[in-house]
Amino acid sequence: MRKTLLLLIPVLLSACSWGITMDPAAKNVRTAWNGDVSGCRELGKVTVSVMDHVGPVDRNNITVRDELEVLARNQAAEMHADTIKPLAEPSNGSQPWGAYQCGAGGLKSTGRPAAAHSAGGAVQTFPIKGG
Repeated sequence: MRKTLLLLIPVLLSACSWGITMDPAAKNVRTAWNGDVSGCRELGKVTVSVMDHVGPVDRNNITVRDELEVLARNQAAEMHADTIKPLAEPSNGSQPWGAYQCGAGGLKSTGRPAAAHSAGGAVQTFPIKGG
């Protein structure tokens, strides 16, 4: 019985992200990780949260961060924002984000690795898994 329970834990943890999907409009929302949004108009702030642990087991940090970004992009799209920026590090599965309207060329450097920039300098977000 105990072995069966231990084998079910990874299955249960992998199922945690099944309900979080990116809305079609959110695919047009960029993420300015360390970017200068001074040329953008602030539309507001959103705080999103997900489960960061299941019982006594902590969930994968990358998965939690990915889900927080997806939820923030979904919320920003509802606000007609085209850019989001994290305002703090995730804490207990919750993270605040700023929502901005930058337009096509309003966002400057993002601080992302060079592979995340297109040839024209525009910012792109690369999801960890399909969505």
